[in-house]
Amino acid sequence: MNGVSDVLIRRSNPDAPEVRAMLAELDGYLNFLYPAISNHIMSMDELRASNVIFLTAKLGEKLLGCGALVQHTGYAEIKRMMVSPVARGKGLGSKLLLALEAEARAHDILVLRLETGIHQPEALALYQNAGFRDIAPFGDYREDPLSRFMEKRLRD
Repeated sequence: MNGVSDVLIRRSNPDAPEVRAMLAELDGYLNFLYPAISNHIMSMDELRASNVIFLTAKLGEKLLGCGALVQHTGYAEIKRMMVSPVARGKGLGSKLLLALEAEARAHDILVLRLETGIHQPEALALYQNAGFRDIAPFGDYREDPLSRFMEKRLRD
């Protein structure tokens, strides 16, 4: 894979077998990095909720990434973001993040928030380069030394 120009990002079913496998890989990675109390993993039932938009990134039939946009009152939260190891460093994370931002704008959401861990430098760099800034915990989150809370205000 040379770049991401041929990658198709679209709304998808999080129940698809290849998506479940990718999310299980993500869960394993997060469980390796952080204790359970610091993992804020959405369940499959939560991903199926009506306020969630779930996107996948595919090259042909090969799943390379995914991410969810969870709509709340006044903001949306980015969850379950992952890029396959074979596609990392090629700009797919940025492309997927832009697609999530476009979905937010399409739903008149102008504030994006997220929680990510301190032991994921690539994710932190992606979000910082995309214009996300540190904020205090939001929603049901509590202060956690292993978490970073970030926000980006979208403009038309």
